Amino acid sequence: MSTLLSCHRRRAAWLVAAAAAVFCVAAPVHAQGQPIKVGLMLPYTGTFAALGDMIEKGFRLYVDEQGGKLAGRELQFVKVDDESDPAKATDNVNKLIRRDNVDVIVGTVHSGVALAMARAAKESGTLMIVPNAGADAITGAQCAPNIFRTSFSNWQPGYSTGVVAAQKGYKRAMTITWNYAAGNETVKGFTEAFEKGGGKVIKELTLPFPNVEFQALLTEIAAQKPDVVFAFFAGGGAVKFVKDYDAAGLKKTIPLLGSGFLTDGTLQAQGESAQGLITTLHYGDNIDTPRNNAFRNKFAVTYKLNPDVYAMQGYDAAQLLAVGLNAVKGDVTKKDAMIAAMKKAKIDSPRGTFTMSPQHNPTQDFYIREVRGNYNVVTGVAVKALADPGRGCRM
Repeated sequence: MSTLLSCHRRRAAWLVAAAAAVFCVAAPVHAQGQPIKVGLMLPYTGTFAALGDMIEKGFRLYVDEQGGKLAGRELQFVKVDDESDPAKATDNVNKLIRRDNVDVIVGTVHSGVALAMARAAKESGTLMIVPNAGADAITGAQCAPNIFRTSFSNWQPGYSTGVVAAQKGYKRAMTITWNYAAGNETVKGFTEAFEKGGGKVIKELTLPFPNVEFQALLTEIAAQKPDVVFAFFAGGGAVKFVKDYDAAGLKKTIPLLGSGFLTDGTLQAQGESAQGLITTLHYGDNIDTPRNNAFRNKFAVTYKLNPDVYAMQGYDAAQLLAVGLNAVKGDVTKKDAMIAAMKKAKIDSPRGTFTMSPQHNPTQDFYIREVRGNYNVVTGVAVKALADPGRGCRM
């Protein structure tokens, strides 16, 4: 009897072990069959809503070009409106990380929001791709192996515009921006390059985000009479600033230079006031390459819109994710191998080919652009292969 009982017990144990073995083998197969969850945390309301919309359109366009899949895997998009509000950012990103268990986060536009997102991504180990926000700390002091950016650091367009201003021979400059991370860091980049080139920033003007009451500051610019003004604004704020600058009569007397976001995605609304403005950015509408022409044509046909820098950055965020996924044949559990491939990525972008800096920020050309009609026309290169210094990054 005891022998028979022992046999039954051994048989039961064997069946449990066999079932466990089958489960262990089957589980990854089941996981591989599930869609990859992509969390889109972007501004869908407020000042930057149009920018968030273009980023998503660009991202989806690249996925559509791959037959609706990346590395053979379907994608499931989970969307959260970041509201361009840093105070709500941690709660909003944790909806994606903890509630929705996304595999990758894509976002955002506002630098203050992106910094909170990056902290949460760093703590949780969630893969994050930033398709716009240029906060220097994201690829500087707050860098992490799992955080990448496909746009720029705030320092980069500011620095490249400072190079151009110095080359034009301007000696006295004033700067104007919103008093938040993107504005302040862009101005620092401009000041670094401009003063390195022999100029001097005599006054930095700021106003709270998203305030657009510029009149008092424009009056101060008129009184100081600098050789040039450098401005950083984006979205609806950029539209109003450019129109107000022109209406105040300053466009005719004091040259205005800007980070390219001053005129990107805003030209139709700015109208005649924007004509002739010089900016620098890592993209321009008329980059005449097969890659950019194909991108612009496909985007226009798909969405009945001309793409802008935001659409391009979203498109390249999907490209970078595809590099990582292709390296692991779509197995998102192999995160280390994905990251290793993304670090070495050479992205064939509409802006021109770029690589990743050691801090995971694009090393890329910055173009001189002039507003002509409804286009930011590239007239030259401000700085070739400009790499952000990644100050404070340890990883």
